[in-house]
Parts: sequence; structure tokens; C-alpha cells
Amino acid sequence: MIEYIPLLMFVVVCLVLMAGYPVAFSLAGTALLFALIGNATGHFDMAFLHALPNRLYGTIDNTTLIAVPLFVLMGVMLEKSKLAEDLLDSMSLLFGKFKGGLGISVVVVGMLLAASTGIVGATVVTMGLMSLPTMLKRGYSPSLATGSICATGTLGQIIPPSIALVLLGDILSSAYQQAQLSMGIFTPKTMSIGDLFVGAIIPGLLLVIMYIGYLIIISRLKPSVAPVANIEESDQLSVFRLLRSLLPPVVLIVAVLGSILSGIATPTEAAGVGALGATLLAISRGQLSIARLRDVSRSTTEVTAMVFLILIGAAVFSLVFRGFGGEELVEELFQNIPGGVVGATLVVMLVIFLLGFILDFIEITFVVVPIIGPVLLSMGLDPVWLGIMIAINLQTSFLTPPFGFALFYLRGVAPDSVQTGDIYRGVVPFIGIQVLLMLMLAFWPALATWLPSVVF
Repeated sequence: MIEYIPLLMFVVVCLVLMAGYPVAFSLAGTALLFALIGNATGHFDMAFLHALPNRLYGTIDNTTLIAVPLFVLMGVMLEKSKLAEDLLDSMSLLFGKFKGGLGISVVVVGMLLAASTGIVGATVVTMGLMSLPTMLKRGYSPSLATGSICATGTLGQIIPPSIALVLLGDILSSAYQQAQLSMGIFTPKTMSIGDLFVGAIIPGLLLVIMYIGYLIIISRLKPSVAPVANIEESDQLSVFRLLRSLLPPVVLIVAVLGSILSGIATPTEAAGVGALGATLLAISRGQLSIARLRDVSRSTTEVTAMVFLILIGAAVFSLVFRGFGGEELVEELFQNIPGGVVGATLVVMLVIFLLGFILDFIEITFVVVPIIGPVLLSMGLDPVWLGIMIAINLQTSFLTPPFGFALFYLRGVAPDSVQTGDIYRGVVPFIGIQVLLMLMLAFWPALATWLPSVVF
């Protein structure tokens, strides 16, 4: 029974989180409680916790993680500069004459917003406040409107540059080296966040194309759910207006991703370029007052503090987990799963999907991935492929009723006329699309691994 204490720790953490306690304190508090009980009963050596200062110093010394506050700053600054509102208006006029045109506009704007912010909650709330009233006013069915907004909002998980991919890439990089050392490879290969960014480009674009394809098909099969907008002659879209709203975010994203792809900058340096570019963009639009700058700084600090506090809690949890023999237990369980690496991967994906109902991507990245990553990678999986699969899996989990985070975010800003059942029904086709993409990646891993092998 003692050997199953690590699994009991995990169950207790989930229960504490479901009770509503803060994530970072739940992780650290549960781990320390088990450590004290284990020490008192002679089943845990407190020397494991002596490594905590070195862990924390390693976090402070990790230059890759500097990208987190910079990308957060970039996203918050763009959100406050009203860029998304202008872009949505222009895209609505551009695609408005087509069936499902407003829905397509929402997907395109959401894609650019996701690439700019990388924060699921921020994208869903922003798109919900901006586009949902317009879609309902123009006759879109509540289920199609809410489903497309929720699905588009979760693109922040997979469209680079994404905070989720930054954190996931950093953890998988360590797990990959650990896996190779356990296999006796003492000159291990490396995997960078840039590899994960590049690997996510094709799956991310495929997902956007499939979303748009679904909207085109449903609008033709059921014109009543996505009617064509009536655009007045006085409100025609000029080339200048289109370029004014479309060019800034595209140039910013190209500058960030292009500097990484070309090898000019690391992801951290590219994040600095993005933060500076977003700030200059806000200044050029006359949207950066002292009050707004204070608001942006406060939001950036809050999100960054949350991320790093969870990282500290996860460090405490992982040390105690290892002290109770958790790594050996997980490895033994994986080896006993029928089907070898395929069976183990399926089980891990199912567990991560279910955990996505109660944990955010940050907790799963910091707590679950360091535990399962080295074992799966030592079984021969490609780290870039595994990272993309985890990101899309979590994206699907955040969409799935009744617990998906994206559904709660949109429910919080949707008008009372929109029923919760409408939101649940609306996301089902998009969940199917994301499951289809995961199946495509499972059968053709090159969708994620080919581009990094060519670029780098």
C-alpha cells in the first residue's frame, strides 16, 4: 500500500483544487503534509526537500522563462489597444457578403488574437464581448455563435507564439534530456521552445482551416443558422481601412515568429520584440495613457506571479512525489499497460484530457508533464510531437462540456438570452474537429515534426 502514496497525493491535490483552494498553495500544502506524515512514519526522507533551494534558483536562472512576462505584456497591451475591435469590424466587412462570413471573420480574428496573446481566457472573453452580440444581432444561431467563439478562443493553446507552448517546451526539454540520460545516452540531443513553435505551425493552421471549412459547410446546409449580413453601401471596406487594421498584428506576429524561425533571436528575445512592438502599436494608435499603462502592468504582474507561484508549488510537489518513489511507480505502471508505447500514450492522453476539467494548462504542464514526460520519451516518442499532442488535447479538454474552462469564460460574458445548453451544443462539432486533428497527428506525426527538421 505504501508504494501507492504518490497516486494518493495526486488524488488529494485534485480534491483540494475542486474544493476551490488556490492551485499553488494546494500543490505545496498537500505535498508538505504528506512529507510530514511520511517522515513521522518513517516512509519519507526530508533530505529530498533540501533540493528545493536549488530548484528555485534554477527557475530564477532560467532565461527561457523570461519570455512568459514578455508574451503576457504583449497580449495584454494588444488587448487594451482596441486592435481586435478594429480588426473584427474590417474582417466582418470583408467576409460579410459570403455565407457564414461573420463566423469566418471571428475565426480569423481569433487566430490572430490567439497568436498575439496566447492566453485562452483572455481570447475567449475578448471575442465574447466583441463578437457575440454582433453575431446574435445578425441572426446567427446562439449555438453556432458561441461554439465558434469558444473554439477560436482556445487556439491560444496551439497557435505560436503561445505561453502554453513556452512553458510546455521548457518542461519537455528537461524531460527529453532526462529520458536520454536514463537510456545511457550521455551526449543527449536537445529540444528548444523554437522547435515546438515551428512544430505547432502546420497543426495550428490545419485547425483554423477545418474550423472555416465547417462554418462554410454548415452555412450552406443550414442558411438560417448563419445568414448573410446586410452591408450598406456607406459602410464599404476600403483598402486603407483593411490594411490599417490587418497589417499591425500580422507584422507583429511575423516579426516574433520570423525572428525565431530565421535564427536571429531566441524565443525570449523574440518575446521582447513582441512586447516592444505591441507597446509602440498602442502608442501609435493613441491608446497608451498613464492609466492604461498602469492597468497593463498590473495585469501582466498578476498573470506572471500566478505562473511562477504555481511553478514553486509544483517544484515542492514533484520533490515529495519523487521522495515517495513516484517516478518508479509511474514507469512500472506504463510498462504494464497493454500495447506498449501506443497503449501508454493513449492512457496518458486520456488522463491529461480528464485533468483538463479541473486543472489549467499551467498546473498540468508543471505537475503532470515532468512525471510522464521522461517515461514516454524514453519509450521512443518525439518530444515535439508529444508537446503538440498534449497542447491540442488540453485545448479539446477546455472545450468539452460540462467542465471545459472556455465554456465558463464565455458563459460569464454571454447575455442571459443565450442558454448554457446552446454553448454546450455549439462546441460539439469543434470538439470533433480537434479529435480528428489528433488522429491525423497520430497517423502522420510528420505534420508536427517535418517543419522543425527542415527549419532547424
